[in-house]
Amino acid sequence: MDAKDILGLPKNSLPIPQEKKSRPPKDSQRKPDGISREVYALTGGLAPLMPAIDSTQLKKQPPKDEKITWQWLPFTNSARKDTLQLYHWVRVVNGVPPTGDYSFAKYNKSVDIVKYTDEEYEKYLNDPGWTKEETDQLFDLCQRFDLRFIVIADRFSSSRTVEELKDRYYSVCRAIVAARAPALGDISGNPLVKEPYNVSQEIERKRALSMVLSQTKHQERKDAEVLAEAKRITESRMAAKVAEESELPVPSNAGPESAERASFPGDTVSPSSNLRVYLRTYALDQMVQAASSSAGLRTIKRVEQTLQELGVNLKPRVPTKSVCAEHLELRKEILTLLNLQKQLQYKEAEGSSFRDCSYADTPSTPKRSNRGGDQDRTFVPDMSFGGERVGKRDQKRKH
Repeated sequence: MDAKDILGLPKNSLPIPQEKKSRPPKDSQRKPDGISREVYALTGGLAPLMPAIDSTQLKKQPPKDEKITWQWLPFTNSARKDTLQLYHWVRVVNGVPPTGDYSFAKYNKSVDIVKYTDEEYEKYLNDPGWTKEETDQLFDLCQRFDLRFIVIADRFSSSRTVEELKDRYYSVCRAIVAARAPALGDISGNPLVKEPYNVSQEIERKRALSMVLSQTKHQERKDAEVLAEAKRITESRMAAKVAEESELPVPSNAGPESAERASFPGDTVSPSSNLRVYLRTYALDQMVQAASSSAGLRTIKRVEQTLQELGVNLKPRVPTKSVCAEHLELRKEILTLLNLQKQLQYKEAEGSSFRDCSYADTPSTPKRSNRGGDQDRTFVPDMSFGGERVGKRDQKRKH
């Protein structure tokens, strides 16, 4: 007896080799070239959001036959109108400096300002509220400050508002464009003619914006409460109107389409009469609410449950006009199906109750209590069995 017997171990001298389970190979992500290990660990192996420089360009060595130096050299800028001489560091290859214009001169963009002559001013641009000197100064400042009318109003000699300066500038430009055009049809697509500047609308817009920006927190809360109350009143009135329309009788000569429309008056409900700009999902919610106004809360939940069972979203993901119409039509068909099922259950219950009543009224076999003679009759033992045998024996003996 040894330690293996005590521990209950087998007595084989060599252990049985166990098969090792093969582990699935891990997806090894190789660190790209040109990036340190610490920076790559911070990214977690994900692709950068912005396009990076090709890694092959980072360690690219210049050709051995090129000698590159950096020199402090003068340059010319075509965007400047003076003769100012400026210097910057330039990359020089083999002692040959680069030629051409300044690389940032292409970003010097200016606005093309309309120019007019004295004859055109006298013929088309006379305005009792503006002199020619003020108009000339306005156009010079517009050319100088690139139509930045806030700065132009600050530099203008007389006390003119920004709206007045804009109105004068755009009216002059519109008159010059119309006068130089050979026909009015040629300038119909010009923004100056198609969308003229409206000074009164601009003043009203800025006034409304200043009122909104100057509101306190208390005023903002009061406005939100007023809007919420107005929305509630509008929805209640709309629901009452839909309920009244649903109670109207359907004419007998109307076809099935008109009857269906009368049963679902929510099709005619559109928030466009109350709102100038609205989302299509908002219109769909209003139509669904109007179509389900006559149904109870339990029926509405059953409609939503049926939609989920069919795998249809409660709200369309792409609420186009056709999709919203099909979604609303599906809701109507489900509501009609539920109403028919309810009527069928009612008819079946009514039929079963009628059958039970008819079975209770059917005459059955008379009960024992109706048999009075049976109760009054006394029990008389029948002795025919024994007498019959005696008679038979006597007949046998006689024979």
